[in-house]
Amino acid sequence: MISVVIRTKNQAKAIGFALKNLTERYSDDISEIIVVDNLSTDNTADIVKQYNARLVSIKNFSFGGSANVCAKQAKGPIVVLFSAHAYPVSHDFFKLIQQKFDANPNLAGLRCLHSKNDYRNYINNISANEDPNKSGLIFSGSAFSKTVWQQHNFKEDVATFEDKEWTTRVIKAGYQIDFVPSIFSYEIRRTKQQLHFRFKNDVVGNYQLWHEDVTLTNANKGLIMSLFKIIKAVFVDSYYAFKRYFYLLNFMINKPKQF
Repeated sequence: MISVVIRTKNQAKAIGFALKNLTERYSDDISEIIVVDNLSTDNTADIVKQYNARLVSIKNFSFGGSANVCAKQAKGPIVVLFSAHAYPVSHDFFKLIQQKFDANPNLAGLRCLHSKNDYRNYINNISANEDPNKSGLIFSGSAFSKTVWQQHNFKEDVATFEDKEWTTRVIKAGYQIDFVPSIFSYEIRRTKQQLHFRFKNDVVGNYQLWHEDVTLTNANKGLIMSLFKIIKAVFVDSYYAFKRYFYLLNFMINKPKQF
């Protein structure tokens, strides 16, 4: 009943662990695993083959476009979407998702839990209607209905937040987005270049979806705050580096008694 689709690019180590986790712990709960790969140059394809998952290659990546490929390739009525660096943790992860969809025919999607923001909104019953950003879908650890997707494809002309845009659109169409207490881990360390790429997409996405405009005032404020944090970090790190150094000198002179 559940198709798991993983988006990846040159994440061989991460995809290997994700597939090992899925096949060893959750094979009875899912019907297929698909890896949508953006022309990786590492050994991703060999790893996917090793775990008998299905590999689908895409050339021109966009967030909305790749999500549409994921939905199109999935055979099951419920699609759970991950990135290579995310993986389920709770033993009943997929069972709870299946139960939620079985109980609510009007359900378009489910947001799983991985951060304090997820958990706070879940415990405080803050719905996606109230907060589509923090209670709506996040396309690395969310489930959605393929039937609803067939009526409402993901937009491919948004820079990012394709998951949040879809959330607001299907809610307006009368469907529901809910939380599910299925817990997953999200492990990623982005390079400075990747962080800058994400920043640029977020600026465009925030403007397109949340109508957050950019002004000279907030651009200047952002630059000043960034420089302040850098200078502060240099002074604080230097201070504690010297404190550690002098502590070691003092330790060498006044060593405690050994036991």
